[in-house]
Parts: sequence; structure tokens; C-alpha cells
Amino acid sequence: MKFSGNLLILEKDSQKRKSLETIFEFLGLVCQSGEIDDCISYFNAQDSNVDYCILGSIDTDYKALIDEHKDTAFLLCQDDVKEDLSSCPNLMGKISNDPEYDEIVSLLHYCQSFRTMRKYSSKSGNGATTLIKMLVGQGKAITNVRRLIEQVATTDASVLILGESGTGKEVVARAIHELSNRKNKAFVPVNCGAIPSELLESELFGHEKGAFTGAISAHEGRFELAEGGTIFLDEIGDMPLQMQVKLLRVLQERQFERVGSNKPIKANVRVIAATHQNLEKMVEEKQFRQDLFYRLNVFPIETPPLRDRADDIPLLVQELVNRHSKEQNATIKFTQRAMLELMSCKWPGNVRELSNLVERLLILHPNEVVDVGDLPVTYRGGKLEDDPFAERMALLDNFSVPLPGDEIQEDFNVEEADSKPIDLPPLPIIEGENDMAQAFMPTLSPEGINLKDMVSNIEINMIKQALEQSNGVVAKASEILGLRRTTLVEKMKKYGIVASN
Repeated sequence: MKFSGNLLILEKDSQKRKSLETIFEFLGLVCQSGEIDDCISYFNAQDSNVDYCILGSIDTDYKALIDEHKDTAFLLCQDDVKEDLSSCPNLMGKISNDPEYDEIVSLLHYCQSFRTMRKYSSKSGNGATTLIKMLVGQGKAITNVRRLIEQVATTDASVLILGESGTGKEVVARAIHELSNRKNKAFVPVNCGAIPSELLESELFGHEKGAFTGAISAHEGRFELAEGGTIFLDEIGDMPLQMQVKLLRVLQERQFERVGSNKPIKANVRVIAATHQNLEKMVEEKQFRQDLFYRLNVFPIETPPLRDRADDIPLLVQELVNRHSKEQNATIKFTQRAMLELMSCKWPGNVRELSNLVERLLILHPNEVVDVGDLPVTYRGGKLEDDPFAERMALLDNFSVPLPGDEIQEDFNVEEADSKPIDLPPLPIIEGENDMAQAFMPTLSPEGINLKDMVSNIEINMIKQALEQSNGVVAKASEILGLRRTTLVEKMKKYGIVASN
């Protein structure tokens, strides 16, 4: 994974400084370091161009330095810091004493996203940091969502979040709450589609003792629990029409009554609603009240589906691995071929589906490198005519060409992968075996051929010959074919070939 930008390293220990330079230069950054006084003078110069800064062991007021350079993303690399730096919005995280690759990459993603957000936001506070960590990605679609959140968060306007299931609508709602003036009060989510219609009113507004059969005591509703904070009405499109009328009254009059009571209760609550349905079409079909739609649709935000964010998938996978690895006490890495395959998927379940897959792979392949063959069948084998990444995957899969660093693809770059063709080395011609060489170089007939089927047939033939020569020993056959053993095993499964000793 490659990054760009200028990094200033402030560290007195020359050995530690050199180690940091090596790590970050390997990741593509231009590093500046040296004597502390000279570096700080350079940093304070008007023409300095510092994108990122690492604060190590230095005799300087950390907070004053961070506050002075608000457009620079800082990383802390020092344990003994007595100052409280939690209020610094441009302090993106802390580098551990023995950092792993995943940790460094995640921190740099946060730093890059912070600098992107600075283009859209000039207000202070920890908003940019909060958004970057909650909504991972650098694509245009997710950047626009973050910008809209920042614009609406500090107001009390009703927000309607639209998008397919699994695109992170509740994450957006929580981000709005965390950046609002109500962040110290409750955030109360309600799934309107999961609560039976006859109980929804009681859940939202509460009830008095004896209001209905089974009401043995008074009960506070979600609106009361969210007083002073935010209530998130998920799947608002599933709310029954009779409840829509009562919700509209709350939005208009800012008060409600419990079930079984006529005493009004004031409601100082911000309402954020979300749905995967087309509410405008539902209004036309008389399934959703038009007046309620306009009350909710003050500030719409649309969450993009994952299939429109293919370039963000490596970042999302990295973040999801970091999150789930704490629970599973393990980690995984993906080869370039596996990452390309994930980028080619349609993801009907969106980010939620990707999260589930990462957790599943962590359980199946803890502390391993995940290749294409390790992915569930559902997530491999796209169609060439539909998929911009599938042609590359077909070539990689059929010709079995190991790419440089294929064992651990730590330098995978999405933009380079998308813009540069993969250079496949020429197919081997074995000396003394003219017939075999000719098989790899057939003459193309005017009628054309099915290239994939032809190459598959060649692979099957070669694998069977290698197994025969090795007396069914898979490890020896893989050496003959110049493949990794795991790759050969996957191909044998794919073609239904069984080794016989």
C-alpha cells in the first residue's frame, strides 16, 4: 500500500528516528528529520509543506505545537506525555512501541482522510476525526456524505437517511449525533419494522399503568429516554399509517402523551429517520403520508452502495480486520488477487456483508494470508462481460502466474491496479518437448476459440501429467509445475482431480 505526502519526524533518539524514516519511506512518504530545533524552525516557516508530523521524544509543548498547525495530521510516538491531548482534532492516533503494518496503514488512512476533510470543513472540534473513524473511505461518494454530516450536525434539523440495507445508515445517524450539541445526551435507536404495530405506540411514547392488558406498571417510551438527545427511527417506511399521524403531531407540536394518559409531555428531541424504501413512490401509492415525508425530508443524506465504492474496499477491509481482530485475537492479510476479487463483487448486503465476510475469514484462516481460493465460492468467479475486474482475475486464475510479493501483498495500490495492465510473463516452452510447446501455442482459427476453456483444458492435462510423474505426491507435483502447493490443491478441487498414490 503506497501513500504520498511530506512527513516531519520530531524525535531526539537518532536510532528511533532512523527506524521511523525507514518504515514511512517504504510506504511512499517523503520524510524530513534531523536536529529538533532545525526541524521545528522548518515546521514554523511560512513556506513549509508538512502534511503529517510524528511527535516523539522532544522537549516541546505538544499541545501548543499541535494547535499551532491545525492543517497538519499528527501521530504521537511517545508514552510519557503528561498533557491532555484528547481535545486536539488533528491528533489522529498513537503509534505503539512495536507497530505492526496494519496499525501504521490504518493511522495513515486516518491522516489522509483528515486532510481531505479539511477541504470541506473549517470549524474546530473533533468532527473530522470522528467522521474519518466512523465512515472509512476516500472516494467521492463517502467524502460527500461526510461533508453533508458536518453541515447538518450542529443544527436541529430533521434528517432523512436513504440507502440500501447494510450501507451504514445507523453509522451516519450516530455520526450526526456525535458531532451535534446533543452528543452528551442519549442516542436512542428504534427499528420501526421490528416492533409489532400494536406495540409501536407504547414503545415510542410509553404507557401508564393499566393502559392495556399486561400494563402492570408505567413505562417510559423511547422519546422520553431520548430527551435532550437524538432518536433514530430506522426503517421509517415500515411504520403503520396510524402511527405516522401521531409521529407527525410530535414533530409539529414537540409534545406527546403516553398511552392511557392525556397529560402532554414536552419533547426536546432531534429526529433522524432512515429507510431503504422509496418514500416518494410510497407517497404516490398512499402508503406513506406526504406531510410526514416533508417533515422528515428536511435534510436528506444518501448512503452509497458498496458496489459504487470499489476503490474503498481495501480501506474498508483493513479497518474491518482491525476491528474484528480484537475480538478474534488474530489477524489476516489478503493477496492482490483476493483483493481484486473482492473489488469485483456486487455486494448486495453492502458493508454489513463485507464485515461478516471478514469476520468469517478471521475464524477460518487466523494469522494467514487469504488468497482467491480461500474465499467462499460466492465471492469468486465474476462474469467477464459484467465485471471490469473479472478479466484480470480470469487471467490470474487460469495462467497461475505468481505476482511479485503475491504471498503477502502489502504494497497493493488500488489506483495502480486499476490503471495499469498486469504484465504476464510468456508461457514456458520446455526444451525437447516440441509437442507440449505447440500445445501452448495453438493456431487461432477464423471461427475463434473459447480461450478460458482452452487454458483450463491445458491446466487439467498438465496437472494430471505432473501427478502421474510424482506418483500422486501433491507437493512434488507442485514443484514440477512451479506452483505453490496450496494453489495446486485449489486447482485440483476446482477441476475435480484426485491424487492417487
